[in-house]
Parts: sequence; C-alpha cells; structure tokens
Amino acid sequence: MSYTATPGSLPPLNATVAAVTDRIRRRSADTRADYLGHVDALRTRARGAERLGCANVAHAFAGMPANDKLRVVAERAPHIGIVTAYNDMLSAHQPYEGYPEQIRRDAAALGATVQVAGGVPAMCDGVTQGAPGMELSLFSRDTIAMSTAIALSHDVFDAVLALGICDKIVPGLLIGALQFGHLPCVFVPAGPMSTGLSNKAKSKVREQAAQGLVGRAELLAAESQAYHGPGTCTFYGTANSNQMLLEAMGLHVPGAAFVHPHDGLRTALTREAVNTVLSLTRERRNVPIGVQVDERCIVNAMIALLATGGSTNHLIHWVAVARAAGILIDWSDFAELSTAIPLLSRVYPNGSADVNQFQAAGGPGFVLRELLKAGLLHGDVDTVAERGMAAYGEVPSLQDGRVRWTPLPDAPIDDTVVRTAAEPFGATGGLKLLEGNLGRSVIKVSAVPADKHVIEAPAQVFDAQEDLLKAFQAGTLEKDFIAVVRWQGPRANGMPELHKLTPPLAVLQGRGFKVALVTDGRMSGASGNVPAAIHVSPEALGGGPLAKVRDGDVIRLDAVAGTLQVLVPEAEWAARPLAERSQQLAEAHGAGFGRNLFAGMRRNVSTAEEGACTWL
Repeated sequence: MSYTATPGSLPPLNATVAAVTDRIRRRSADTRADYLGHVDALRTRARGAERLGCANVAHAFAGMPANDKLRVVAERAPHIGIVTAYNDMLSAHQPYEGYPEQIRRDAAALGATVQVAGGVPAMCDGVTQGAPGMELSLFSRDTIAMSTAIALSHDVFDAVLALGICDKIVPGLLIGALQFGHLPCVFVPAGPMSTGLSNKAKSKVREQAAQGLVGRAELLAAESQAYHGPGTCTFYGTANSNQMLLEAMGLHVPGAAFVHPHDGLRTALTREAVNTVLSLTRERRNVPIGVQVDERCIVNAMIALLATGGSTNHLIHWVAVARAAGILIDWSDFAELSTAIPLLSRVYPNGSADVNQFQAAGGPGFVLRELLKAGLLHGDVDTVAERGMAAYGEVPSLQDGRVRWTPLPDAPIDDTVVRTAAEPFGATGGLKLLEGNLGRSVIKVSAVPADKHVIEAPAQVFDAQEDLLKAFQAGTLEKDFIAVVRWQGPRANGMPELHKLTPPLAVLQGRGFKVALVTDGRMSGASGNVPAAIHVSPEALGGGPLAKVRDGDVIRLDAVAGTLQVLVPEAEWAARPLAERSQQLAEAHGAGFGRNLFAGMRRNVSTAEEGACTWL
C-alpha cells in the first residue's frame, strides 16, 4: 500500500490544472498501467541478498567491510545504493566528492548499509558552449539514464540516493531511476556557489567583448568573477530549474535546493536525506519512486517551471521524464497550463536577482506555498516528506544540530524577487508555445521585454551558428532581421545550445534593430532578452519547414498571439522544395570529439516535442 499525504485544508484545484491533469491521465492510461504493472511485479520480490544466488551475493558485497557484510546479509539491514554524478570539472558537482563517506556514516548510525552503485558522466555546458563537445550534451542525458540503469542493475538495493544537479544530469538520473520504479529514491543536491559578479554585469562585458570594446583578459576576468567557486552557477538556468522542479515533485528533502555547499545546514540536509530514504522502504512507508511520480507529480513540475520562468530545456527533458514513467505529455499541455499559472518569481535571466537572493527571499518554499494556497498545485501527491507537499512550502534551518522547518511570512520578503499568487509579476507563466507554418516551437517570454514580443522582419538564413558570428563580425547584420539557424535539431547534430549567439544579437537589439532568432536548436537556460523561437519541430533535417526558408522571406514571431509564420503566399510555400544540408556540413558535425559514437542516437532520436528520446 502506498503512503499518500493527507490533503488537509487544501483549496479546490484550479479548473485548468484539473482539466490538463485529467487529459494527461486519460491519454496515458495504457502506458501508465503497463509501467505500474512492471513496478508492482518487482515490489513483492524478496530482498536481493536473499533472492540472488550465493555467488552473486558474494560478488556484490565482496568489497564491503566485514561488519557491513554481516548487517546486509545476515541481519537484513536496509541497503542503500548511491548513484553519483561526482566529478570536479563541474563546480556544482565538486562538493559530492565527500558525500559517500558522510552517507555511509549517517546510514550506519541508522542501522543501514551503503554502496556506491555507480557513477554517471556529467558534462558542463558552460565549458562546451560553442564548441564541438556541445553536440554531445543533449545525448548525455540518455547516456546518464543508461548509466544509472547499469548501476542499479546489480539489483541488491532497497533504496537509492541520486547525487546530481546540473542540466542533463538530473533528468538522466530521474529517467534511469524510474526504470527501477519499485525502489524509493531521494535526490541529494549540493547547492549554489556564493554570489560573485552580477549576471547583469557579466552580460554587459560579454556584449562589450562581442563588439571588440574589451579584450580576452577583461572578459576572462569578468567570467572568473562570475564563476568562482564550488556550487551551481547562480543564474536561474537549467541546473537550478532542475532543483525547483524536484522540490515541486517532492523528490528532495524539503527546502534542500539552494543551501550553500559549505553551510552546516547542507550537511544536516544530506543526513536527513539518508533518514528520509530509509523511511520510504517497503518495511516502513513503502513509497517507491515509480508510484510517486504520477500524472499529478509531473503536472506539479510543469507548473513550477511556468511559475518561475524556468529553463526552456525542460520542455524537452520533462517530456522524456514523464515518458519514462509511462506518462504522455506535450507542449500543448504546457501551453494550456501557462494560461492559468501566474509568474511568481524574477530570477536572472527573468530579472536581476540570482538564486541566492531568490533563496533569501523565500525561494522554492515561497513559490510552492503560494501555488498551494491558490489551488494551482496538486497538494495530495506522494512525496518523500511524510507531511506531503505542505512541507515544501516551509524553509529548513539548523537548530541544536537538527533540521527544523518553519513557515514563511505571508507577505514577500522581497517583492522584486518573489510575489504572492494574488499579486504576481504576470498573470500567465513564463513560457509560451508558438505555432504556424514554420512548425511548433517555444519561447521564454518572461525574459523578453514586452515591446519585443512581436517581431516581423526579413529572414537571414544560416546553416551553422559560426556563420552568424562571422556575419556579425563582418558588420553585415546592421539591420532588422530574423536569424534562422537550421540543421541544429537532434537528428542533425545533437541539438546543441546556441548561447554564443546571445551577445551579438543583444548588441544589435541594443542598437535599435528589430532582431530575433528562429532555430531547431536549443538556447541555454540563461537565454536573455532577445526573442528566440527555439526547438522548432519538426527539425529541418526531418523535413521541417525551416528547410524551405530563404533569405528575405518575411517572418512574423508573435509571442502575444502564439504564432510563428513565414509570410509567403500559401501556394508558393507549399510548392517550395526543401533545401538539403550540405555533405560538408554533415561530415563536419558527424565525427571528431566522440561525435561518431553518437551516430546511432542521432539516427534514432525522437523529435524535440517527444522529448528527444533515443530509447523509445
């Protein structure tokens, strides 16, 4: 029997939220039932140490201290598997180096045993932006999912702790953990780095560098002041959006997302994660992750993304996460929810605050509390916290060596950073679906000034981001135009982020030109104030209409009406042939830097709206 949180005095659920959830439930009925059937079949088996053959058991625990062998085999102690994304290339993951040892100590004090089940790769998109390695980035998510599955395939664990934070790592860990949906799982974050150079100042230096006004030394100094220590980058990009969504899904110890890595509270929250995951085992509360992550849980994540203007990458990643649990969602679901979900926070690039200021203003707890109070969040879902979603509307603190949770004030601590649901920054969510004869795409409207929500201008077509950068340096883009950057989808080259295009486009916008970007590629979670219709689906290589666009075609990007149109007569547009990607371009993006190893993924990947999955 699964534990279900007591709803308490929850207000009636918003009609739009209820309708979208019901539509997802009905659409997913068969796939979800099939998934839960597999979960249920595995939940009733004997523990691994009793079920596996003697040689299997001996191999599994051969490297453990004798006392731990006795505990897990003879005394039937609960056994926790750690899946870690530790490396010290990622500042966010560097603190994880000492976590396994701490977790072992904390688990032993609670009568449990621990093994690091496996490690997963974790790449930094900040390092690979604009470089060949970025073309492995999106596919690293499914590689992480497969690595998680390999780690857990030893099948001796009673619970899982997942150590990961950044862009593709959390979705990959979650997709992998859901393949072992019979196990309880808690995600363990490590927190953001301390505040350095402000994001606004960093962006200004980048724009100056794009114009040649400052040199490499000045740019490197600014970047090093912004990215300067252990922890996640402090803007509200994909990594920090991951943490917000995990809070909304009830997969964290409540309030764990944005506590600094070296704060004593962080150590205590990690200790609490050990206690929490043990409380979820079938001998106790019996809340496996596959049961917990249901339609309501997924909708809560979607709502949290919209309410905070989070990373557009999650319109791809959470489609894949949902699919891993047998749940089918699409961009129309996000779009409909967005009409009912107010924007409750402004964190860079949607504002000037960083995540540390967001945390100080109440952080995820304030936003989730407001959504619950307004009936805009499912409050009756299973969570790793025994008190349910209500616990995620409070903030943790360290008192006498223990973690305590306290309510937040009713009014915003800083109303330039967070707002109540009654007085939001905007009546609708931070993301918008665009549709038209160029396909379906998304735009992060919360980061774009209102007077830039509609752009109509001639197309300037580029087959690679490098071509746009060269044109900017040559001075040929001093005009109104909409940049169409194609052959950037999952099938073409792994759908890299095109964040290097932000500074030059921002410079041109600052000079008074009407500019925008339309692409089948991605933008960083930190994409700024230039209108960008991204993830255009179907992609050009898949026969999408971006392959028809020619220089000079007038394009209208209308984020108010939700349309993306090329203003070419209908008959002419229908008759126009698709351009073909050059063989030279295909070869350039198909080999080197390990890209040839991902050729099978490029061939088999689903569309962006289907989650860019390589395993369906």
